[in-house]
Amino acid sequence: MKEEQRKAPTFWQQAMDDLAKRDPVMQRLVSQYNDSTLHSRGDAFTTLVRAIIGQQISVKAAASVWQKLADTLSKITPESLHSIDPGTLRACGLSARKISYLQDLSLRFINGGYDETVWQKMNDEALIAHLIQIKGIGRWTAEMFLIFYMQRPDVLPLADIGLQRAVSIHYNANQPVEKNRLQTIATNWRPWRSVATWYLWRSLDPIPVDY
Repeated sequence: MKEEQRKAPTFWQQAMDDLAKRDPVMQRLVSQYNDSTLHSRGDAFTTLVRAIIGQQISVKAAASVWQKLADTLSKITPESLHSIDPGTLRACGLSARKISYLQDLSLRFINGGYDETVWQKMNDEALIAHLIQIKGIGRWTAEMFLIFYMQRPDVLPLADIGLQRAVSIHYNANQPVEKNRLQTIATNWRPWRSVATWYLWRSLDPIPVDY
């Protein structure tokens, strides 16, 4: 995807300003990581594929698998991914389960079962409930889709290990963070919890998280 096609959310500057004013940790992170922002790749299928690849593995590992897949397929489309031999996908570092998920997803897109205008009208929870009906898409993957493709500003992926680790480091003296404690901390980030989450991810990895 060419850089000019990758769009930052229209709300990003306002979110940065609001978070920096109300939260000292966010003020520091916004200042430290002002060289990049969350971007949409502008393609729903690509975002879902990358999110499925990223399930339960590190950002670095997910980037490696994606690069191998991109090198194998000249263009990653529903048609090209559905037709490729599973053995080739395994060689890219994908598990049998993820291969099954990706091929099912590809077939669904090939059959044209999606209407983005309907997605745009759904609130966050309704859209998550809609997406998790797809094989291989759980709440976390749906939340990544909402953050990165739909660019919803106030998504909090509570089960995300990276978010939990970053909150532990920055807000909880490196001690494990219970989900109810994380929710309480995140209350101060509303209505920009997606943005706060992105900055916390950014603090962990030299490569910005990107789906």
